[in-house]
Amino acid sequence: MLPLPVLEQAAAEMTNYRGSGMSVMEMSHRSKVYLEIFEETKDDLRRLMRIPGSHEILFMQGGATLQFSAVPMNLIGKTGIADYAVTGNFSGAAMKEAGKYGEIRTACSSADKNHTYIPQQGDLSLSSDASYFYYCSNNTIFGTEWKYVPGTGSVPLVCDMSSNILSGPVDVSKYGLIFAGVQKNMAPAGMAVVIIDKSLAGDEFALTPKLMSYKLMIDSDSMHNTPPCYTIYILGLVLKWVGKQGGVEAMARAAAEKSKILYDVLDDSKMFTGCAVPSSRSNMNITFRTSSEELDAKFVKEAKAAGFDNLKGHRLTGGMRASIYNAMPVEGVQKLAEFMREYELKSL
Repeated sequence: MLPLPVLEQAAAEMTNYRGSGMSVMEMSHRSKVYLEIFEETKDDLRRLMRIPGSHEILFMQGGATLQFSAVPMNLIGKTGIADYAVTGNFSGAAMKEAGKYGEIRTACSSADKNHTYIPQQGDLSLSSDASYFYYCSNNTIFGTEWKYVPGTGSVPLVCDMSSNILSGPVDVSKYGLIFAGVQKNMAPAGMAVVIIDKSLAGDEFALTPKLMSYKLMIDSDSMHNTPPCYTIYILGLVLKWVGKQGGVEAMARAAAEKSKILYDVLDDSKMFTGCAVPSSRSNMNITFRTSSEELDAKFVKEAKAAGFDNLKGHRLTGGMRASIYNAMPVEGVQKLAEFMREYELKSL
């Protein structure tokens, strides 16, 4: 979901961006008018996330999934070893992909309880000789979220923040690399934002495709080839919207408020059960179920008829999932909570 003001502004500028006579989709990425959009977007992201000068912002095509390969290709060569925390589908997929490029060690896994919880610091098996430690901060499919930043000593921290970036403050200085597919909280699909400590770039494998080289992308300011111009433009509009709402601190307060509304329904319910362990619950993706697959399907069907789309859970988990990213207004969450309570009353 994108903020309505962003969609309205994009619509108003669709055929004529600020008197240029062109749509952003028609501009040269080297033109003065587009470079202003590009630089403004980077500056706004740096300000909102308080990204230090030690880190560079990259706009890379291929979404988060391509980063599953780019991360080990660029970073694992230092020792040939990396630690991975497997707390859901996407970290598992990233670990499998990384296995093509070096020795991958499982720092922790929540698979023993179907990824319904996040392991704590004391549960992590850390390798002092790892090139990096990798985790995914929010697990969309299973509805869990890391509530702490793993301590890894001198081993660089790599984090996939695709589904909760911009939903709260982040101390970027603690990370060697952050990446996020933009289609959850930032912009339309088709790009990943990469925030990298520049000291980590330059040791990629010789076989690394040039458009996956962090060093090359840093040196070319993400413009070795034509970047995803329109996606970057929409990202810029979203960042300005976040700023107008009060920044990531306001997003964090809103996320806590919205998720509490739904978790209160689940905790009070005799019909619905939350899937994630309370201490690991995500503020972005609320997963729940009833007592049977048949009742789940019936609820999803009736919810859709009432105007609530995309509540069916992922095929790996079944049940239901309500995704309440930044652009979802609190009124929408309140309406869903009301529907769930009314549905339960008439069903029991």
